[in-house]
This record gives sequence, structure tokens and C-alpha cells, in this order.
Amino acid sequence: MLQNPIGNIGLLLLFIVLIYFMMIRPQKRKDKADREMRSTLQVGDEIMTIGGVIGKVVKITDKSVIITTGAERNKIEFIKTAISSVNRGENSKAAQKKNEENEPAVDDTKVSSDKKVTPKKLTKKSDN
Repeated sequence: MLQNPIGNIGLLLLFIVLIYFMMIRPQKRKDKADREMRSTLQVGDEIMTIGGVIGKVVKITDKSVIITTGAERNKIEFIKTAISSVNRGENSKAAQKKNEENEPAVDDTKVSSDKKVTPKKLTKKSDN
């Protein structure tokens, strides 16, 4: 039996498109997010490396990062690609600005009347 060669080529192209959308495109997005995370690294951020070392960033160069870790404050140098995740430090200026911009101002003068609170009556316990 002969099969339609155009149908076979179409099926092959369909598989290639599926592989692109299921595997290649998500990996490119992840790589882009990782590059962005490493480029916005700041002194004071807490990082975790791909090896599981956790420490605080002390110095940043073009290709490497020096962190302090442990109770003795040991300094270790890693290349930037070894960083797997970043927790922004509380003292980083960019993190503070971002938090201030995103949080709306709280007005403490308004009292919400949505809930009614009724006090419980106190009763004396009788000792018999």
C-alpha cells in the first residue's frame, strides 16, 4: 500500500511544531528568566547555588559573585551561572523602592462598620 507523501510530510511538520511549543519555547523562557535574575543581582541578596550553598552576596563582578556563608563568615566565589535562586535582601534599595511603590497607603482613620462586635456579659461564679 502506498501512502500519501504529502500527508507524511505534514505529519512530520506537525510533530516539529509540537516539539517546539512543548519543549523548546518553555526552555527559552526559563533561560531568559534566569539571565534576568542573575543580571539584577545586588549586594545583600541571599542566594542559593545549584550545589545547595546558601549565602549572602558581598561582591559582584562581571562573571562571578562572592558570598559569605556559615557562622565563621567564610567567603566563597562562584560564577554567576551557578546561582539557582535569589531572595532579595531587606536592605537592598531596589527591593525597598519596589515594596513602597506596590503597597497602597493605609488610612488608619477610617473605621470599618462591616462587623459588629458585641461584648460578652460577665457573670459571677457562685461558690456553693
